[in-house]
Amino acid sequence: MKKLLLLIFFGISRAFFAQADCATALAVCGNSNITYSPLGIGAVNENLGGCLSSGEHNSIWYKLTIATSGTLTFDLVPNDPGADYDWAIYGPNVSCGSLGSPIRCNAATVVGVGASTGMNMTSTITNALGGSPTPYCKYMDVLAGQTYYLYIDNWVDVFNPTIAPFALTWGGTATLASPFTDPATQPYPFTPPGVPAANPADPREVVVCVNPAVFDFSTLTAGILNGNPNFYVSYHTSQNDALTGNNAITVPTLVNMTSVYYYSIGYTDPANPTSPLNKCKQIGTFKFRDGKITTKNATLTQCNNNNAGTALYDLTTADVFADPTVTKKYYNTLSDLNAGINEITNPMAFISAEATIYVKVTSTFGCSGIAQITLKFHPVVTVTDATLRSCSIESSPSTASFNLTSAPVTGVTGVVKKYYPSATDAANQTNEILTGTAYIAPSGVVYVRVSNAQGCYNIAKVTLVVIPPVYSTTLKDKIICVEDKTTLDAGPGFNSYLWSTGATTQTITNVGVGTYWVKLKTGDCTVLQNVKVYPSEQPVVSNIEISNTTVTVYVIGGTPAYKYSLDNINWQDSNVFTNLKRGDATIYVKDSYDCDPIDISIVVPNLVNVITPNGDGYNDIIDYSALANKKNLVMNIFDRYGNMIFQVDKSTGYKWEGNTRGGVKVPTGNYWYSVGWNENDKMSTPIKYSGWIVVKNRD
Repeated sequence: MKKLLLLIFFGISRAFFAQADCATALAVCGNSNITYSPLGIGAVNENLGGCLSSGEHNSIWYKLTIATSGTLTFDLVPNDPGADYDWAIYGPNVSCGSLGSPIRCNAATVVGVGASTGMNMTSTITNALGGSPTPYCKYMDVLAGQTYYLYIDNWVDVFNPTIAPFALTWGGTATLASPFTDPATQPYPFTPPGVPAANPADPREVVVCVNPAVFDFSTLTAGILNGNPNFYVSYHTSQNDALTGNNAITVPTLVNMTSVYYYSIGYTDPANPTSPLNKCKQIGTFKFRDGKITTKNATLTQCNNNNAGTALYDLTTADVFADPTVTKKYYNTLSDLNAGINEITNPMAFISAEATIYVKVTSTFGCSGIAQITLKFHPVVTVTDATLRSCSIESSPSTASFNLTSAPVTGVTGVVKKYYPSATDAANQTNEILTGTAYIAPSGVVYVRVSNAQGCYNIAKVTLVVIPPVYSTTLKDKIICVEDKTTLDAGPGFNSYLWSTGATTQTITNVGVGTYWVKLKTGDCTVLQNVKVYPSEQPVVSNIEISNTTVTVYVIGGTPAYKYSLDNINWQDSNVFTNLKRGDATIYVKDSYDCDPIDISIVVPNLVNVITPNGDGYNDIIDYSALANKKNLVMNIFDRYGNMIFQVDKSTGYKWEGNTRGGVKVPTGNYWYSVGWNENDKMSTPIKYSGWIVVKNRD
């Protein structure tokens, strides 16, 4: 079974003599290797017998107990081939006072032949006297429970003076009793104290948190024993003391970091206080290592973004101790740290103003130290709010195009500016305005996130002002006579003028009907204002009524009041003309704009008031065929009751002979007639001429 501790070591000190007698023989505990350097003899020069006739020289005694039956062999090898070792085994089950003759004995002279000696499976001898060239004896068949004594002597004389340690290795199928190899006595593995050294061959290291340290060795015992009953541990400053149990360290002791310390695991058989197993020891070594935690204070600097007064810190990045295996706990105050209360539970995302934080650093060995973490702000990104003014867009006068990058929000160089529609967007970096050099917007605000090389930012507000268009209140559309000219005046107060005519004066003259524009500059803004010169609306003669020599003119359109004339010289306000001569006439009309008048030609028909349709050739008919060139010429004849009795038109040759539509002559009497037509002008002016006629039928 793999051992976690060093197995039995037997002293190599030349000052160690107590186990050189049979009565004080060392116990062999299990089949573990033995190393020893005997020097001198014990208190008694034993009667050895057998091949050993010359007595003891530099000797050691061992007592071994068989755990399981089988064959038993061993190899004894001096570390100096000049050393001559003799040995003998007594038993089984003998006592030191009556050992009897050895059952195996070897005093062979092996110097120069080979220093190794012992028992093996090939030798057939059981006894080799001095001078024998056979260094090995025959193996032993042993039974469980038997005990034997093994005597080993480093023989010397004037010819062979070499004294050297030996190493003994057990072989065969039998096993030797040991409380350290029996699961009944040692159910659990022992746990060596401390941790492995950097060089695995060096003693293990027990870490202490102060140096120099007063250490209580007993605090290691429970860990070493690992729950194994009937074992005990003692601590020593030398290997010999660890083997003998002498000079145990029993009180807290000042230790150093250079000395090697020893621990010795011993066994007490609760059923047999005199059991040879009670003399078995396992020893191991350890040293102390200075595990003191030496922390260093650190400073963390973060951004006081947007002058919020706090920053986000990752306390775990503070370089207070380099070992990544330590644990760190963070506190707002030293008193909280010492009391172990109010620990900061979010050290990786700790929001704080500038402050001092305390961190307790604890190693895997339980050593701890305290460091301060100073929380600082980077210099604030300095910003100022700004205002941008921009001329309105002509097609959308409530908006303007703003160059946000020109807003003087900071004088710091090397910063990055990004633009957002709201303060929340600027803080969260959402909905960024990507058209910063030509941002179309109405009057309002945008926000600039100004960031420096450390990632710190501040937010400035930029007020956007749309400069409204300034138009002329003087310049108005005009109505003039189409043949006239006028003056357009944009009014005073503008920085410059530019007319569509090319003129750069406040006014332009000799302007006729048409559409014009002028660019008016106020400050840095220029607006384009359109103006129209309309022709006045011409009046229209809607119809004319002629009654005998009276002409009534009806006018629509244009701009009243109207004026009327028959010669374009003399004008009257009335639309009625009287006592006109029969025949053609021209009527002139103009409205209040006094433009060139419109004119219309009319005919005042020759009045026929009496016809005598008797066939005598005189006044037999009414004849308006002279008006046949007029459009829509119609004459209707009515009796005194208003009934139409005849219609004169193209089919009648525009003539009436005093008869009805059935060709019957009408009775003598008074009749009314109405003549209507449309003049052959562009307006097809309707003319209505009415009157009465007397018809005398003498038949």
